[in-house]
Formats: sequence, structure tokens, C-alpha cells
Amino acid sequence: MNSQQIMRIFEDTAYIRMGGRPEEKKTADYLVRKLEELGLKAAVESFEVPLGDVEEAVLLADGEPIPCKGYMCAGSGEVEAPFYYLRSTDAWSLQQCRGKIVLIDGYLGYWVYQDLLANGAVGIITHDGNVNYSDRDIDARELRSYIHQGNKLPAVHINTKDAVALVNKGIQQAKITLKQREYTGSSQNVILDMPGETEEYIVFTAHYDSTSLSQGAYDNMSGSVGLLGIAAYFKDNPHRYGLRFVWCGCEERGLLGSKAYCAAHEQELGKVVLNINLDMIGCTMGKFIACATAEEKLVSYLEYFSLEQGFAIKAYQDVYSSDSTPFADKGVPAISFARRAPANTATIHNRYDTMALISGEQMEADIDFLIRFANRMANARCCPVGRQIPDNMKEKLDIYLNRKRPNS
Repeated sequence: MNSQQIMRIFEDTAYIRMGGRPEEKKTADYLVRKLEELGLKAAVESFEVPLGDVEEAVLLADGEPIPCKGYMCAGSGEVEAPFYYLRSTDAWSLQQCRGKIVLIDGYLGYWVYQDLLANGAVGIITHDGNVNYSDRDIDARELRSYIHQGNKLPAVHINTKDAVALVNKGIQQAKITLKQREYTGSSQNVILDMPGETEEYIVFTAHYDSTSLSQGAYDNMSGSVGLLGIAAYFKDNPHRYGLRFVWCGCEERGLLGSKAYCAAHEQELGKVVLNINLDMIGCTMGKFIACATAEEKLVSYLEYFSLEQGFAIKAYQDVYSSDSTPFADKGVPAISFARRAPANTATIHNRYDTMALISGEQMEADIDFLIRFANRMANARCCPVGRQIPDNMKEKLDIYLNRKRPNS
């Protein structure tokens, strides 16, 4: 694909496509059509996802209304209690949460939520945004099932400007009202198979959904376009290993698409020699990285290969917060590739993630390198990546997937 064709895809998909919503399905159908134009036939695999339609979300601070959005899947109810800003998660600070509606910084992750439950919080306020931006956008957040595990606290999300104002004013009392209809919906993975000479195969992944404020050009239509480019190449070129391309739904909601794929295809994963995941490529500025959840030798291989190809790359061993993680957790060595933009040149999960962040020429260059690497792996007499996950990566997977609490 050339840069003009690449940018046309970004134009065609310049809309919000939240996981489980009609716009996400629209994009899955679009990807199927683009593959058909290449002469390739893809299948769509649906999977169930929790959904909620928030009908009312109200936050009162000392009786004054504060613009907010209710957390999807956080239940319905009303609670009024003293307001408390949790500045730190040390034991003393957490003890002050009892019987209070608590404002926290950052994402509402598993361990923070469990601490709030254990210390008697009765409601939660989170915030996001930037005090220096002109917008007053509020992202739509979700209380994920693996976080609440059936124990739901009413939660709302506000803009950071309002969070700062609440603390500055010394707010004493807060009230949350949340009403919603919760139900089971569906999302979908788009799957393309290219059989090879052997039963073993490589799985390529990228997610195509976005968050509630974002057109998701950078995160991650860019990776989805990258998979289209790789598929177009291998349509006309030989490959010893079989290739499977999976455009994952609902990544932004907790890697739901890749988790659903690994659950549905668990018996087949023993034949997967490698997962190659693309999540955010082709931005105008920034360095290209490769995060390997695999043996350390793969990091050296990637560095040597990039020098050989004359393509700058920073490779390292870690767990990447993307669709590579469920594969690595099932014992499949995985690599996530990304072009990471420097601060203040590109942002994600907000209104500023549009095709303006993307360079068609850089997309071409990134896809070309990925094709060269994929071609080396796909035509290897024996895949050089050891099919085991080292102990240090297993520990990091346990922490990322909330099976083990981090030390700090």
C-alpha cells in the first residue's frame, strides 16, 4: 500500500468506535471489505461483552452540580457522604476513606479498587484531562468486571479542571446519583488465515476499537492498517509458516478481543510459534520500539536485525499493555511493535488522536520494516524464537493481570 491508500483508510475510519458499540462493528465490516478488495476472505468471530447505557449521572459537591459521566457497569444507586481526596495509598490515607466518597488520581485499577472496598469507601470520583487544555471533555469510563467482581461502588468521572477546583474549594460533602441499564452485548474479532507449508503458524494482532472521545487514528487504526499492509504483501509472496491475522475488538476495554480469541482457540495455541502485535505506528515523530515478552535473546536479535536493515529501533524485554499480553500469558512468545511519540507531539484516548498525528510516508516506512521482519520469521526453516516465557516475564504477567500485587 502506498501513502495515499493508507491515508484514505484513516479518512474512512475517522470516527469514534467504542468496543461493543455499532461503530466498532461498522469498522469490522469495513476491514472485511478492504481484505476482499485485496482478494482475501476474512471471518468474523463474535464474543460477548458487558455493556451499560447510563441514563443519569449526577455529582453534587456541597450541593453544586459538577459535570460528570457515570461509570458504565458500576450499577445504579444514590449515595451521599463526606468528600475525601486520596492523595496517597499508604495505610493511614486509605483508612480515611471509610464512609466517604473518594476522589482518586489516575485510573481505577484493580488494586486501588480493592483497597477502597476494604477501607469502606462508599463512592468514587476519578478525573482525566489537562488543566492547560481548552477543552472540558470527560471520557466515558467503565468499572470492569475483573475489577469489581460483583462488588460495585457508584463511580463517576470528571474533568481534571473540576477535580482541582473541588480540592481548592475544600469541598466537604458529595452526592452521586447513577442510573443505568446493564446488559450483555457483543464485539468481534476479524480473522484472516493464510496457510503455509507447516501446521505451525504466526499470529499477527492489532486492535481497531477506540475510546469514547477518540477517533483512534494513532491508537490504533495505525496498527490495523499495518496488518492490512503485511497481509497484502504475503498474499503475493511465499511463507513457510502459516499466518493468521487477528484484528481485535474491545482492546481498550481490557484486551477483551485477544482474551476471547485465546480462550476460543486455546487448543490451537500450541501450534503458534510467535505473536507479532502492532499498537501505534506511523506517527510523524518518535522512536520505533519493540517490546518482547519472550526470551532475552530475542531483544538482541531485534537490535541486530534493525541495524542490518538500517531501521532504528529500541528493543527491550517487558510486558506491553496490548493484545500481545494474552498470548504471552498462554506461553506464546510475543512482540509488540510501536512508534512512540515524544511528549506533547501526540496523545491518545482523547479528541486529539486524529489522522493529523499520522504521516503516510512514516506509515509506509514502518510497514516496510515490519514486512521485512515478518518475512524473516515466516520463511525461517525453524522459528528462532524459543517457545517459552522466562520466569521474570511470568512474574510481570502475574502483576499485569492482577494475580500478584506489585511491591510498590
